[in-house]
Amino acid sequence: MALVDMVMPKMGESIVECTIISWLKKPGDRIEADDSVLEVATDKVDTEVPSSHAGILKEILVNDGDVVAIGSPVARIEVEGNAEDLSASPTPDSPPFGETEEQDVASVAAKLEDDLSQISSRNPEIRTDAETGVSENNRFYSPLVLSIVKAEGISQAELASIKGTGAENRITKNDILAYVEKRKSEPVSTGASFPKAASITGQNDIIQMDRMRKMIAERMVESKRIAPHVSSFVETDMTVLVQWRERNKKTFQQQYGENITYTPLLIEAVVKAIRDFPMINISVNGDTIIVKKAINIGMAVALPSGNLIVPVIHNADQYNLVGLTRKVNDLSRRARENKLTADDLANGTYTVSNIGTFGNVMGTPIIVQPQVAIMAFGAIEKKPAVIETPQGDLIGVRQKMFISHSYDHRVVDGSLGGQFVKRVSDYLEGFDPDRKIV
Repeated sequence: MALVDMVMPKMGESIVECTIISWLKKPGDRIEADDSVLEVATDKVDTEVPSSHAGILKEILVNDGDVVAIGSPVARIEVEGNAEDLSASPTPDSPPFGETEEQDVASVAAKLEDDLSQISSRNPEIRTDAETGVSENNRFYSPLVLSIVKAEGISQAELASIKGTGAENRITKNDILAYVEKRKSEPVSTGASFPKAASITGQNDIIQMDRMRKMIAERMVESKRIAPHVSSFVETDMTVLVQWRERNKKTFQQQYGENITYTPLLIEAVVKAIRDFPMINISVNGDTIIVKKAINIGMAVALPSGNLIVPVIHNADQYNLVGLTRKVNDLSRRARENKLTADDLANGTYTVSNIGTFGNVMGTPIIVQPQVAIMAFGAIEKKPAVIETPQGDLIGVRQKMFISHSYDHRVVDGSLGGQFVKRVSDYLEGFDPDRKIV
């Protein structure tokens, strides 16, 4: 028998630490490899962490509310065999940090330091530390807790009154979220002049933004500040593709057990166009351009709450149409069921939004940073159109769709942005009507 350390695994792009929410197992429990052992929170998603080994959970090294760096030991597991042969690697499938990843970590650290500095400037009595969080009168506040405090507008007096259930009476994520929920339902004396009532005049309701909506708002404002947005538009004849889908959707469902929507067909065309124009698949770091080798397509998904999330199809160019359909349906389903992991949201290089789902004909989406472009597909509508034939021009009914392309004018000029959206349109209009289902 031997003891091995279970370490905090890599949680996704640019995530360097996470906060322990709760342990799902206790010392003495028998666990199998890949059993969920604890739940953690990152700035992207809450997720469960699986065990790296099968054995007996002998010791828990971190407590609820603790902020833990990726790669740090969190527990010890008693396993059969030699410790040397069974030692867990923090990121067994990941290469050592390269230049790009070091820059990502540096940017995250800088952002955290800036946020903490702002908190400190507003509350001079608080001492801040970008590596560990914030402490006041020897009370520790993790970066995750502080981000919620900032988002919810919780005053210093309120924060000091919250009872913590973590180690050394620290306020955990659950503590602060429970307080927020209580705060919404009960009037709280904060010294602020603005009332917490649901209605002021009886005519207007006041609805407090949830955390996700506030995060979306902050990121959208940041993207507009960082990137000068320019948009190009193309109207595309989707008639052949629509007819092909109508003929094949029942067979597709019978053969593969999946409903084929327009989204995987649209993503397939985008992937082909990215191969043709790789300089659209980039990001900007200062005055350098990083050309992404992987084609990772983010797809905007509307949640039942009305919020938006963007899961990512990694290496989308490696899938055939069946594989793309399965990925689209799987990510959409898990997004709506709140079952996405941090990795599902990481490393996107280009994003699409199918706004036609809501009957919208056209839109100008905001770029998902640090990407440099995003495409929106409008509703497909029947329209009269001129059809060119060898015998002359005719008027016919065609299935038409607008495509809009928003891009970062710092690095994507009108020529590239316009050519790219036109190439996507060309692939859709050139869809093979006799194509086999693959």
